[in-house]
Amino acid sequence: MKVRGLNHVTFAVADLERSTTFYRDLLGFQLRARWADGAYLEAGKLWLCLSLDPDARGEPHPDYTHLALDVAEADFGALSDRVRAAAPVWKDNRSEGASLYVLDPDGHKLELHVGSLASRLQHYRTHPAPGLEIFDD
Repeated sequence: MKVRGLNHVTFAVADLERSTTFYRDLLGFQLRARWADGAYLEAGKLWLCLSLDPDARGEPHPDYTHLALDVAEADFGALSDRVRAAAPVWKDNRSEGASLYVLDPDGHKLELHVGSLASRLQHYRTHPAPGLEIFDD
């Protein structure tokens, strides 16, 4: 028995309409359902639940924890320009692959990223980090 993968992500939000608009209109998620205190959105295989919560954060958590969203290389430039104009950037990209690190309206840390685990591992095969071990099947 083992976990098969990511099922869904739930974000607590202070303003459901504002957050739905951010994910649907700015990032391009498809709105699948909405009710008084929640919404389901979808992007590729990602199911995102927005849950209205009076205790929703207003500021980003101080650590590096974030949700990285997959973006096609051909779409990255235009999408990142649009998002950068509407959302605060919380980190500069210093890793392999194009990335833009932004905050959503509730301070959840997001990364728009071009690449995959395979491309990241290939990068580290040619540019190994100190102490790196790569485990192949």
